Amino acid sequence: MKIHPIRAFSDNYIWALHDETSNKIIVVDPGDSVPVIQYLEQNNLSLDAIIITHYHNDHIGGVEALKGQYQCRVYGSSYDDLNFCDTYLSDGDQVSLLNGCLNFQILHVPGHTLGHIVYYDKSKQLLFCGDTLFRAGCGRMFEGQPQQFHQSLMKLAKLPSETQVFCTHEYTLANLKFARYVEPNNSDIELLSIECENLRNLDKVTLPSSVGSEQKTNPFFRCHIPAVALRINQLTNRNDQQDFEIFASMRRLKDNF
Repeated sequence: MKIHPIRAFSDNYIWALHDETSNKIIVVDPGDSVPVIQYLEQNNLSLDAIIITHYHNDHIGGVEALKGQYQCRVYGSSYDDLNFCDTYLSDGDQVSLLNGCLNFQILHVPGHTLGHIVYYDKSKQLLFCGDTLFRAGCGRMFEGQPQQFHQSLMKLAKLPSETQVFCTHEYTLANLKFARYVEPNNSDIELLSIECENLRNLDKVTLPSSVGSEQKTNPFFRCHIPAVALRINQLTNRNDQQDFEIFASMRRLKDNF
C-alpha cells in the first residue's frame, strides 16, 4: 500500500492510496480537483473511489469534477447532506475498497462538525481523520459541544498506539508551539518540535503521526493529566474539574493563541 500526500491550497493534504499491484487509487477529502488530476495523469493512475470525512469545502470542493471525469464512487457521512455521495456511512459501518486491500471501520466523531466521520483500517493500522485530530492538535469546534468533541478524541486515543494518523492539514508547527505553552517541561514535545522543524525546513511533510505519539505530545489527548489540567486552569483563571471542561478551556485558549 502506497500512501501519497497530494498538496492543495496552502496547507491541505489530499491523501492518495493505492495498491501498487494495480493502477487504481482512492483519494481522501479532495478539496481541489486540479492537483488530483495532475497526479493521476503523471502516474498513469485511475481514480476508483473518493472518501469524505466532512462537508467543509476544502475537503469536498473537487469531488463533483473528479466524479464527473472518472465516474468513481463517492463515500461520505450519512450525517451530512451531500447529494453527490453514492454510499452513506454511519458509525460502525464497514467498507472494503481497492478489491479488499483496504477495509475501513467508520467512526462517528462529532465536534469539529456534527457529521464528521473517520476511516480506520485495523489490520493496516491506518486512520484518516480529516479535521478531528491533527498532529499535536485538534480541529476547531464549529458545531459540536465540548463534552461531545472530547469524547470523540478519546475514542481515537484508545486506538492501538501503532495506528498511523493521517490528518488533512499541515498545522504541526503551530500546534507544537501551543503544546509547548501548555507543557513547557514535556521533553517529548520538545524533541518532536525539533524533528518537525527540520522536516518543514526541507519542505517535507510532518505526517503521518501515530496514536502513540499523540498520547505523549497532543495536549487535547492529555486533559486527564493533572499537570495539564492545573496549567490550563492557571492560564484561564478557572477551576475546571472534569476532563471535558479542561478540553473546552484549552480549545478556547488555542482559538486565541
